[in-house]
Amino acid sequence: MATGLTEFLDNFVKTHDNRQLLALPLAILAVSLIILLVSFISSGSPLILGMEFQGGTQISLETTESPAVLEEMYSSYPITDVRQTGSRVIMQFGIMDNEQQRQLEEDVMSRYSNVQIQQVGPVYGQELQVQAVKALVISFIGMAIVVFLIYRTFIPSFAVILSAFSDIMIAAAFMRVAGIELSLGTLAALLMLIGYSVDSDILLTNRVIKRRGLVEEKVSRAMHTGITMTTTTLAALASMYIVSTFGYLVIPSFAQITLLSNISIVLIAGLFADMMNTWLLNTGILRWYVMKPEFRGRYNR
Repeated sequence: MATGLTEFLDNFVKTHDNRQLLALPLAILAVSLIILLVSFISSGSPLILGMEFQGGTQISLETTESPAVLEEMYSSYPITDVRQTGSRVIMQFGIMDNEQQRQLEEDVMSRYSNVQIQQVGPVYGQELQVQAVKALVISFIGMAIVVFLIYRTFIPSFAVILSAFSDIMIAAAFMRVAGIELSLGTLAALLMLIGYSVDSDILLTNRVIKRRGLVEEKVSRAMHTGITMTTTTLAALASMYIVSTFGYLVIPSFAQITLLSNISIVLIAGLFADMMNTWLLNTGILRWYVMKPEFRGRYNR
């Protein structure tokens, strides 16, 4: 798989000019930004906020009743999600007043056994929202500073930072379209994407700028190494997604692990975006930069 994908991308890069390489990733980035902007205007948040970030109550219980039955039964409460996870059902509710909260807990505890209740207050959720934004911004700024210190040249550094930014925006837009909530787990996945993106982009930039040889040959060698690394990670993530999402279909007692399922699918989407941004967007910018007349003899030798 890695070899075939490498050959396809290598041929694509060699047979298209720099503007053509930039067109697709920049167009997808623009669409992603539009999706996030429309979501922000319509709902006040670019992403669907999970319970950790907006507050609410999550109840996990053992029952043979279907999610549809439970959703109808508790429709008088602000129920937002009901899902089956193996032999258990998880119900999620929005913010309620104290009386509603007490009635709901009493009702559930009287009907079912082995009940687990988790509650997050709205104030705490808002604090987590602020902390999440800070974590993303500080991580991104820290990455940008390190990249500029490594290369001390604007264009190669900008290409790495733009690719990382695009990876995160595309993954976030995917979450919005797919209905994946922003939780502490998916926030961690977005933070991990910064590291994955910088890893492949620095591999490419180091090969092109700091090694001797023709530019096309250096890009091809970097691509072979980088795609092999990425496809290996994708295979591991795909396995994690399948087991955590569909494992209960094979083993009924095996509960669906929503947290791992969401983390893995967000990372998968982000890594596919990273392959596009590294080997099309970053390559196009770098190739234009090193082939400028004043640098041609320096980098293409």
